[in-house]
Amino acid sequence: MHRTIAQSVLDNFLGNAAGWYKLTIIGFLLVNPIVMLTLGGFVAGWLLVAEFIFCLAMALKCYPLQPGGLLALEAVVIGLTTSGTVYHEAEANFEVILLLIFMVAGIFFLKDLLLYIFTKIMVRVQSKTLLSLLFSFTAAILSAFLDALTVTAVIITVAAGLYGVYHKVTSGKGFDEDHDHADDTGIGTETRSDLDRFRGFLRNLMMHGAVGTALGGVCTLVGEPQNLLIGEVAGWEFMEFFYRMAPVSLPVFATGLATCVLVERFRMLGYGYEMPLAARRILEEYDRLEDEKRTTKEKASLIIQALVALFLVVALAFHWAEVGLIGLTVIVLATAFTGIIEEHRLGHAFEEALPFTALLVVFFAIVGVIHDQHLFMPIIHYVFTLDQHAQVPVFFMANGVLSAISDNVFVATVYINEVFAALQAGEITREHFDLLTVAINTGTNIPSVATPNGQAAFLFLLTSALAPVIRLGYGRMVLLALPYTITMTIAGLLATIFLL
Repeated sequence: MHRTIAQSVLDNFLGNAAGWYKLTIIGFLLVNPIVMLTLGGFVAGWLLVAEFIFCLAMALKCYPLQPGGLLALEAVVIGLTTSGTVYHEAEANFEVILLLIFMVAGIFFLKDLLLYIFTKIMVRVQSKTLLSLLFSFTAAILSAFLDALTVTAVIITVAAGLYGVYHKVTSGKGFDEDHDHADDTGIGTETRSDLDRFRGFLRNLMMHGAVGTALGGVCTLVGEPQNLLIGEVAGWEFMEFFYRMAPVSLPVFATGLATCVLVERFRMLGYGYEMPLAARRILEEYDRLEDEKRTTKEKASLIIQALVALFLVVALAFHWAEVGLIGLTVIVLATAFTGIIEEHRLGHAFEEALPFTALLVVFFAIVGVIHDQHLFMPIIHYVFTLDQHAQVPVFFMANGVLSAISDNVFVATVYINEVFAALQAGEITREHFDLLTVAINTGTNIPSVATPNGQAAFLFLLTSALAPVIRLGYGRMVLLALPYTITMTIAGLLATIFLL
């Protein structure tokens, strides 16, 4: 059927997004100037924020950069903010931008080491409860110093690789043969129940690992992008940030690990799947063959990566340089001593970080609207009328609820800027500002595990090629996250009340 240019333009607009979604975004773009002219900047600004949160919540339908970027561009055009304000926000958060570009890319070159660690854990540990605990704990420790998305990418790669091996062998093929592990036609009826149990086993581990990235990510300055943004505003370096967060982050950390043990022990809400014995035998044999095939050169590369990882931890702990520059140092050391010198091999490391870096600058445009139109001033002033001790848990829950449906970097940026403005205006003391800052950081990191929208690692897992083969959908992920959401949120809230 012949299509007109106008129809083709509409087809191309936002690509494969649903038709209703495209029309919704077009409606937003048409309505905003009208609201601006008739009701003023305050109402138009709040409408824009609601529209932007909608784009973030619908991330599975369309990556928020494009629709959110169109809204941000329109905000500048109709005068809700200015390009100068956007540039100022980006400049003020330049350290966060460097973190995303260089640190994420740097960790990319440590993937082999991370893959080796997680593969050994999965294959060698017999107890499912202990394995789950180790997955969560290891992901947490790594995410405290490395990028959570990269850690999640590693555990996805490990799970996908081992699933592919098991699926291939049970389909009657050898380890080195080509195989489509999404096709179950070669699986016999007698092994299908084992396959279903193995899928459940991997679902459990992926969720434990993803939650682990949140447990570790809240603890340190580099655990999540918003942490660095918050630390930059507060003037906290690595160790001070850790100490400030510890009264909340450490009890939540312990609660998260305890929850991991309990859900496995009592097989709650889809947990408790064991690895089938046949699968374990296949994977142990595969691991043995891989160890035998590993060359001296590959072993040397793993040693170098371990040394670079040690350098990273020490450099962050003692603040030898700004975080982004430490990340660049990791890139230089890891590539120079492992023989990666071709430009095209370096380029792959930046693929994960740059889309989100672009989205971050769009965040700053929306934050510019909030700042220029004073959107949050009534809310902030109301919260400041409450008892000072009550303000901290209120900030924790307010950030948590909003982060569960939106992006936690965006939420953290908005709240920390408003609280810092209150400090500069003399409305709150420095001591109270520090407490509210802890509440904002922990609030954006902990309750947000409730949905894939709230945690980038969850969203990354949900949209990965692994999710459909292990039967992990949105609803099932929310259900699997539920026990963690309840226990960690309660622990965090109680900690803000009694320990801060």
